Amino acid sequence: MKYIFVTGGVVSSLGKGLTAASLGALLEMRGLRVRIQKFDPYLNVDPGTMSPFQHGEVYVLDDGAETDLDLGHYERFTSGRLSRLNNLTSGQIYESVIQKERRGDYLGKTVQVIPHVTNEIKARIQQAGKGVDVLITEIGGTTGDIEGLPFLEAMRQFALEAGPHEVVFIHVTLVPYLSAAGELKTKPTQQSVAKLREIGIQPHILVCRCDHPLMPELREKLSLFCNVPVKAVIEERNVAASIYELPLMLQKEGLDGLVVKMLHLKAPPNPKNIWAAILRRIKSPRHEVTIGVVGKYIELQDAYKSVYESITHAGIANNCKVNIVRIDAEALETRGGAALLRRLDGILVPGGFGERGIEGKIAAARYAREHQVPYYGLCLGLQVAVVEFARHVLGLRGANSTEFDPRTPHPVINLMEEQKKIVDKGATMRLGSYECQLTPGTRAQRAYRTTSVRERHRHRYEVNNGYVDRLQRAGLVVSGRNPRRNLVEIVELKDHPWFVAVQFHPEFQSKPSSAHPLFAAFVAAALKNRRAKQGGGAKTGKRKSAFAKATAGRPESGKAKG
Repeated sequence: MKYIFVTGGVVSSLGKGLTAASLGALLEMRGLRVRIQKFDPYLNVDPGTMSPFQHGEVYVLDDGAETDLDLGHYERFTSGRLSRLNNLTSGQIYESVIQKERRGDYLGKTVQVIPHVTNEIKARIQQAGKGVDVLITEIGGTTGDIEGLPFLEAMRQFALEAGPHEVVFIHVTLVPYLSAAGELKTKPTQQSVAKLREIGIQPHILVCRCDHPLMPELREKLSLFCNVPVKAVIEERNVAASIYELPLMLQKEGLDGLVVKMLHLKAPPNPKNIWAAILRRIKSPRHEVTIGVVGKYIELQDAYKSVYESITHAGIANNCKVNIVRIDAEALETRGGAALLRRLDGILVPGGFGERGIEGKIAAARYAREHQVPYYGLCLGLQVAVVEFARHVLGLRGANSTEFDPRTPHPVINLMEEQKKIVDKGATMRLGSYECQLTPGTRAQRAYRTTSVRERHRHRYEVNNGYVDRLQRAGLVVSGRNPRRNLVEIVELKDHPWFVAVQFHPEFQSKPSSAHPLFAAFVAAALKNRRAKQGGGAKTGKRKSAFAKATAGRPESGKAKG
């Protein structure tokens, strides 16, 4: 069992998570079993109660853990399925330590950061690393932040206890370009590494984020002042087309080979490179399509991170460039707002909470239904589609969700019974993986090509079963149900080119090498719609692509039997 610790310096948002995920992907290609975990210094127990504007999306795992969005990168880039052991916050640590102190577990000792807090951190590393060859641990925040000091101290202790050739420290840092001087500056990196060394950690590898080439003389300077070999100074330039270029970039820099050598692992390079095939499809697509994402948090890219990535994966699967148009749901509530939807080939409504922008999302679902535009609803996207159908097809005036109108005369979306007495907000929703049985012959079942799947959930409200029969008689098909609790999971329209909405979050099970079946089917329907508007178009060639050959035999995400 070997360990890699990834730290960051100078500024936040340098891409530590993507660096860790890309390294994991490269090590997996060499035949190693890899798992990745994230340590977050904030005092929240988990990000479940944090605003998307503050934190970005909350990524949900099979076991219901609400985690940092970087875990989405980890699962998309590697084959490992993660659990709550893979995300640790300061809030979780202090909660655990205080509970132990209250129980008397420390036998009257003074409870301190060292050793009690650091021991909790080290124990989580040991737990998360069971059953794999390499555990990669990313420490959130920036070196020098007061919140992150217990994590760095725990890393120092862990490396000392593990011994030589068992641990590699990778420090991701910024090498900024100053236009006035016309050169890259190494001083911020020098200062960041000096801060790490004060703590007792000497990085083995520097990953340098930069937007200009890292010339040999700069590498030598960083090597000298930061005490790392020249070959361990890795250039990480801003990618041009896609984040999926990063594994190839780091492979070209020799990062995976360097790590394998430092850890004394036997893992030769693999001549087959799935990332090269993925990148070819991204850079040279045969088709093009435009998808509108109607959301409440469109100002922030990370708020719908997994949704955007899943759309990209579906584009790869369809050999298609997907132009994503972000549409503020509140803009559709204004006079003439529907004009924003006219040039779209497909409409996607993602999840969310709260009343703001709901009428705009309902308007988007109505436009898609009435104008025969492919529609894909995720979680709240299903609920607004049901509300819209109840209002304008069934004629149930005032139909709504009790989340937005507790006094609605027609609560077609209602709070789950077990949720009605809950007061706490954190980790109290319907969370994690649940089974969904599919109705044979429906669009959803044809997309999955099976009759039972498991998907991840994060919500409190459900379709009210008291209205299901009336909705179905009017043409709304329930094509997926949770068999244990008889809850509606998927709905679709009979007389529509492609109108599918799901109560779960399929975006959490999509990969660039294996697009989620429903996302792939949605983009395919949008492409068909685009061709129909244009009066036809180029047909997809029959020759098997290099990408298809490279991914042959890989199971599609979401196809596992329940």
